[in-house]
Amino acid sequence: GTLLNLSVSDHGRSDSLLLSWDEPEGGAEGYSLTLSSLGLGTLLQNGSAGPNITSFWFHGLTPGMRYEIEVTATLACMETTSQAVTAQTSPSPVRNLSLSSGGRSAVLHASWVHARGQRDGYHLALYHSDSQTLVRNASVLPNASTFLFDGLLAGSEYALKVSTLAGSSRASTSIHQWTAPSIPTQLRLSPGSSTSLVASWVGAGGAAWLHLELHNLLTQTVTTTLSARRGLTSYTFQHLHPGTQYWLGLSATAGPYTVGGPNATAWTYPLSPGNVTLSSSEEQSSLQARWSTPAGERDFYLVTLQEGEDGALTRNISVGGDNDHVTFHGLSPGKRYSVQVTAVAGPYRASARSTAAWTQPLAPSGVSLSSQGSPYSLLASWEEAMGEGYVLAFSPVEHLVKNSSLLRGVTNFTYEGLRPGTLYTFEVSTMAGPYTSTPRRITSWTYPLPLEQLTLSNQGHSTSLQASWRAAPAGSTGYTGTLWETKSQERVRNMTVGNNWTNVTFEDLVPGRQYTLEMAAMAGPYRSPVRSATDWTYPLAPAGVTLTNTRHPLGLSAFWNKAAGDVDQFHLQLYSKSHPAQRNISVGPNTHNFTFLGLSPGIQYFLKVTVLAGPYRSSSHFATEWTYPLSLANVSVQPGRRPQELHVSWVESGGGRDHFVQLSVAESLSIIRNVSIPRGVTQLDLEGLVPGSRYRVEIISQAGPHRTSSQTAIGYTVPLPPLSLSASPVSTAWALAVHWETPPGQRDGYLLSMHEEGSSAPARNLEAGKDSTNVTLARLAPGTCYLVGIWAVAGPYRSLPKNVTGCTVPAAPTNLSLTNPGSSSELYTCWNKPRGGRDHYRVILYSLSTQSRDRVQTLSPDAQNITWTHLEAGSRFAVQVTAVKGSFEASSTNVTQWTHPLAPANLTLGSPSASALQVSWAAVGRGAEDYMVDVYDTASSSRVGRMVLGGDARSHTFRNLSPGTRYSVAVRATAGPFHTSTPNLTHCTRECDALLA
Repeated sequence: GTLLNLSVSDHGRSDSLLLSWDEPEGGAEGYSLTLSSLGLGTLLQNGSAGPNITSFWFHGLTPGMRYEIEVTATLACMETTSQAVTAQTSPSPVRNLSLSSGGRSAVLHASWVHARGQRDGYHLALYHSDSQTLVRNASVLPNASTFLFDGLLAGSEYALKVSTLAGSSRASTSIHQWTAPSIPTQLRLSPGSSTSLVASWVGAGGAAWLHLELHNLLTQTVTTTLSARRGLTSYTFQHLHPGTQYWLGLSATAGPYTVGGPNATAWTYPLSPGNVTLSSSEEQSSLQARWSTPAGERDFYLVTLQEGEDGALTRNISVGGDNDHVTFHGLSPGKRYSVQVTAVAGPYRASARSTAAWTQPLAPSGVSLSSQGSPYSLLASWEEAMGEGYVLAFSPVEHLVKNSSLLRGVTNFTYEGLRPGTLYTFEVSTMAGPYTSTPRRITSWTYPLPLEQLTLSNQGHSTSLQASWRAAPAGSTGYTGTLWETKSQERVRNMTVGNNWTNVTFEDLVPGRQYTLEMAAMAGPYRSPVRSATDWTYPLAPAGVTLTNTRHPLGLSAFWNKAAGDVDQFHLQLYSKSHPAQRNISVGPNTHNFTFLGLSPGIQYFLKVTVLAGPYRSSSHFATEWTYPLSLANVSVQPGRRPQELHVSWVESGGGRDHFVQLSVAESLSIIRNVSIPRGVTQLDLEGLVPGSRYRVEIISQAGPHRTSSQTAIGYTVPLPPLSLSASPVSTAWALAVHWETPPGQRDGYLLSMHEEGSSAPARNLEAGKDSTNVTLARLAPGTCYLVGIWAVAGPYRSLPKNVTGCTVPAAPTNLSLTNPGSSSELYTCWNKPRGGRDHYRVILYSLSTQSRDRVQTLSPDAQNITWTHLEAGSRFAVQVTAVKGSFEASSTNVTQWTHPLAPANLTLGSPSASALQVSWAAVGRGAEDYMVDVYDTASSSRVGRMVLGGDARSHTFRNLSPGTRYSVAVRATAGPFHTSTPNLTHCTRECDALLA
């Protein structure tokens, strides 16, 4: 057929379709059209069109509906041609579209009324209005009429576009809406200064606008309003009033929504009061605080009275914000106070402090002085006393005082660097301003230092242990110790010894047993930290060791007896010279026999049984059978490297398998050390011996049951030097008393050497017995220092020397004289130079007539005189000359003398009556011891009167004289044996004029 080229369009209308076609070639007589629903075939509309018509509208259709349209063209000759096409009407948009948040900040709810007609579904597109970004894109079923958008931004505007879908067409409707704003949280309002407040909050992004309103709560007025866009998280309000409370309200706005937010109150900081002073008031024990009122507001003032340097609260008073002074009554005496005035506004304060104002202090109570376990320090403590500080005085008993001051508030002071184990005195007084209390005194000991190098040694003994130690550094009063059995922890022995002990021996102990010694130094009531040492007593060797054949041809049975004491185990050693292999067996302490099997026949075996106790062992003799061995030759015994050692050497001559070096004290035959030496060794150092002792050494060579002894050799250990050597002068003679302490160990005696310092003369030597601890060196020069050396002597050996320097007491000056050369202001002193030496002379001139200070001169050791000048006339003096050598002195006897007096001055005469003559004068300097007044008859030159008067007299009247007679008068000043007179002066009794002589 002929194609009509059908096409369908809706031209934007959802209820109509426009069908268009091409006119067939040759034309058409007319057209008939049918429209039916697609799929059902139901005829819905039909129509016709005349020739030359190429389009047709179908109206009243259902939107979004699919249709089938058929066009039939009537051609010439009654022919027809038909063609069908399918088409779909455009969908209609939804109606009553709404978008609401429901007051929620992250959700929008969309709803609509379905569009007319048919549809394939709906498409929803949600946009963020500010950023124009697509937020959600959703497709829903055609029967859906709601949709919920969640997870949105609070306080934001969104645009929703809802499209109805039908085929490839769509019809859209849009709407705008806001999510509800979110309220900012954690609103804080805090002062930035006295005139500013800082507001801050969290969650400011959930609102388009924030509105802030600041109220002054004091005046009930709005101070500041502020609107800010999204994102602002803080704001500072400026130019506010100090010390004022403000209220801040915050609200959030987004589109049509406004949400009231949190609110906060805060105060600006108040200003501190100025010119705060604290001064005494008129009432006793009262202080008045004053200040100037600062700008701004405040609720009240808090006036705090503080005591002492640490500002302890004493009084706390609240007064109104308009006050400017407070008086405190009934305060404690002897205290230092200061006042703090605080302006309070809400929770905030601004303070100002005054200077400090003082009472007579009391001495501290509860004074204590304790070592706190320290050997080098003492802690002085006391109870707090009112005052400004403390004056401390601290010294060893009977020594110089060490003063120090401490500020108030300190109730203890630690004295460092002290001498351990020493008794000290402590005094403390309280200071308060200008006052100091009476002191409180107390004494205490420093802790002693522990003893050093404590050792516990059996020294080869099985029933004794010797403890030795080095004396504790610095001071102590003695040592205390306890010996324990280590395993059972049973106490064995207690001991307490003086501080000059350095060793002690514990006897009657169990052989082979471990002991522990704990020792401490003592000083007063204190003990030092404990030092401990441990050791075993030497075990006793097993006895009765035998090696016998058994019935088995290849076996040997060993038998032994356990000695007294403790044993950890027995060690059996069986070997043969013929075979390098040996048998070593260890058995328990209760085993006393053992059988060796599988031995080689016809071989001489050696058996040794050793007792083990701790680190020590003691071995039996070998059980074997041998020919006699040869003895060792050239046995020599020499002192070892230390005073407790001997060096033994010898030359092997063969024939023996083992040697035993046996050591005994020379005066005794008992063996104190038995040391087994293997073959090939030719020397031995014996340690732990007693210094300065004579020993006998014998070396035994053993082979089987046979022994051969070497020749006996005698040797000495070097003695230890004496201890605590001192040389002090003998007060009654020119001699030195030399003292020393006996050193540990033995000796034959002591050798002393004395040499005068600075002299080329040979030294004097003398000997002292071995038990001596002192000797007096006599016939020495006075005031001379000597170097004294001492050695301990044992046999041909000497100890290391000990040296000390001692000085004799100087001789006192002799023939001391004090003479007056005829002067009223000088005296001359001389003396004879005494025998011996001295460092210098100290010469002291004492004034016996006045209270003037003594005059002291230090002169060279060769001086023999001195002249004293500028002395007071008519005074009596005493002089003493002292020879000084180091800390020793020798003084002469005192001698006295007078200076010449000065003659009286201003001598005047007068005649109060015809028979009387009055004499008066003035003293010169300090005056005289007494005055002698003589009156003479001028005509006859005979003395008619004499009067001796005391040193305080200044006038005298002679009576019963002849009237009208001329007399001559002289006044003489007397001091000791010396006197000085005025010139004679004449005068007439009444009826006669006085003339000068």
